[in-house]
Amino acid sequence: MKKVKPRILVVNDDGIDAPGIRALIEVMQELGEVTVVAPDSPQSGMGHAITIAKPLRLDKVHLYEGVEMYKSSGTPVDCVKLAVNQIFKGQKPDLCVSGINHGLNQSINVIYSGTMSAAVEGAIESIPSIGFSLDDFAYDADFNPCKKFIKAIVEQVLDHGLQLGTLLNVNFPNGNAIKGIKVCRQANAKWAEEFDERIDPHKRNYYWLTGKFQNNDHGEDTDVWALDNNYVSVVPVQFDMTAHHAIQTLNSWDFNVE
Repeated sequence: MKKVKPRILVVNDDGIDAPGIRALIEVMQELGEVTVVAPDSPQSGMGHAITIAKPLRLDKVHLYEGVEMYKSSGTPVDCVKLAVNQIFKGQKPDLCVSGINHGLNQSINVIYSGTMSAAVEGAIESIPSIGFSLDDFAYDADFNPCKKFIKAIVEQVLDHGLQLGTLLNVNFPNGNAIKGIKVCRQANAKWAEEFDERIDPHKRNYYWLTGKFQNNDHGEDTDVWALDNNYVSVVPVQFDMTAHHAIQTLNSWDFNVE
């Protein structure tokens, strides 16, 4: 009996014509039947935003041979919602992969990332989901060193599945000297943000967000450490944001209202 290939949804936040998504498509074509739904323009930093105040467009495009592809006017999360509801018609794909993002999504970046939010939406739909990111913002970034690791990780997910409510955040160091894969925790790090204030020709103030990434976590089991030491970081992520450890403390408070 012929083995049925898994149906794989590919999404991203850099736009449907980004080199990173092309690299991811090439790997996924080796593993299953690929459907792509991606934004028609870059959507970095959109987080889990969805479109509710205007209509969404969804147009079929032909960019790569043998791949069913659609571009959407919406956010990365919109793309997953449209894929599940309009393209797969509720017959959910076997896997959702997002990326490969141009730039890291380690540590706190997972909160802001459109790449990871698309993968989170896949997990919310009970689809095994993975987000992939590379430490290189350049348009002509070399994604080739990532490919064998992506294939190995995806094969394991297809073989073993993921627990409901869990997805993977995978980040790659830049260059060819990748030592291997480390399963990590998310580092305790944040952005020390500043705003560059400027004046436009109409004498009105405007602002550019800037800042520096500050790592306050020096553990050797974090994603930041792994990447700094040329390992691929794999962090299991969950979308249940309940601080379970705080429930007992809150239950000891006096909430009685006279």
